[in-house]
Amino acid sequence: MQVASEIDQLLGIETFATKTSGIGGRIRETAEDFQVEEILADGSKAHFTPPEKEFQALGASLEQSQRYLLCVLAKQNWDAFVAIKNVAIQLGIDQNSIQIAGIKDAKAVTAQYATIENLRIDDVHRVNVAGVQLRPVGYLRYPLSVFYLLGNSFKIKITNIAHDQDVVITQISQSIQEITELGGIPNYYGHQRFGTARPITHYVGKAIIEGNFEKAALLFLAKPSPNEHPESRKARTELQQTHDFKAALDYYPKQLRYERLMLKHLNEHPNEYHNAFNVLPLKLQALFVQAYQSYLFNRFLSERIKAGLPLNKVEIGDFAVGVERTGLPMVNMPQIVTTQNQTKINEALTIGKMRLALPIVGFKQKLSGGLMGELEQRVLQQEEVNLQSFHVTLNPRLGNRGSLRTALTPVKNFEYLENANNANGLTVSITFTLLRGCYATVLLREIIKPHDLITAGF
Repeated sequence: MQVASEIDQLLGIETFATKTSGIGGRIRETAEDFQVEEILADGSKAHFTPPEKEFQALGASLEQSQRYLLCVLAKQNWDAFVAIKNVAIQLGIDQNSIQIAGIKDAKAVTAQYATIENLRIDDVHRVNVAGVQLRPVGYLRYPLSVFYLLGNSFKIKITNIAHDQDVVITQISQSIQEITELGGIPNYYGHQRFGTARPITHYVGKAIIEGNFEKAALLFLAKPSPNEHPESRKARTELQQTHDFKAALDYYPKQLRYERLMLKHLNEHPNEYHNAFNVLPLKLQALFVQAYQSYLFNRFLSERIKAGLPLNKVEIGDFAVGVERTGLPMVNMPQIVTTQNQTKINEALTIGKMRLALPIVGFKQKLSGGLMGELEQRVLQQEEVNLQSFHVTLNPRLGNRGSLRTALTPVKNFEYLENANNANGLTVSITFTLLRGCYATVLLREIIKPHDLITAGF
């Protein structure tokens, strides 16, 4: 049986769904090898390459009486938050005026929708950022949010494969067949949720819910990783030893923008660690606690698989959720499985009308019952946390109520497109679609079975 890599295990991703041998290889050799185009609930798709005519997504109008301008934000090799900040600077607006439905990969070519408050179409030409395009679509009465997002379409190249074409096609086909028979891939939170080169986001989140903001800040600022840039690693190591925030401002690399914002605050306001996080963009602040919730969900899912409990059937005490016509799960209307409804719910799972769900822990979300609940309790005891910790009394806006997330997510429209040989081995291209909040790297991990996530480009 394939053993999860060391970094996978640090993120709570401890199992594979497929037994097929991996094809090996590498993703993201270049940003162009990883292409993502966002799909909204009305079926509209954001294209990286401008089409002849932009689709009027969400019924966007050319009437200027409405408050929000809907645009396509296309970027190449840009962190989403940094790209938005640069766009906001050029437009002379607050970056919080720009709303997106989902965060896309940094080392990638991506296209997504965004709304910008009180901006006119004629003002868009002021944006001139290398590697970033902003294209107007029309006006809306409301800002964009995750509720309008259906999912993402991916086109990905896997390079440096050491196997022959026939072997690769066979192994990919077998992996996809196993996934189809299961009903989808285990819905793990993927590697970019935590960081791969420096997977510390969930550790920061855990320190926050423990109320230890000094530990959280120092983890974010000063915990080095052997896989990050040597200049960054050196700077973090020195700060870890000295805790001298003023001196760190002189030697911290310019590309560590968010760290420098926090350093500046802590230099001016010593010991105000809980307020130091408030200088970061709101979405980034929220990501720390969300990353820890994601880690706990991954642990729950791994424990269920290791215990031999099914993902495509429910047991007594499990949560089950309905599925919309779009395929999105209705996580706000769960059912708890009992002896009376278990058979009916399992029949609904078989035909795709319901799915098993596990808790994303928070101060309002209950744990599962039955055997799954026992596994969840064991994980929380090992972590020495409780659900009420997610209130975060020192900084309430970082707290989280919790929710549910399906244990499986379907893979749609999978296609093997093409292949090419060169001196570095075989390159293959694949396309597929995933629902919102689901990660391409989780599927790619099943296909590649990487031993070293860093070398494999994850």
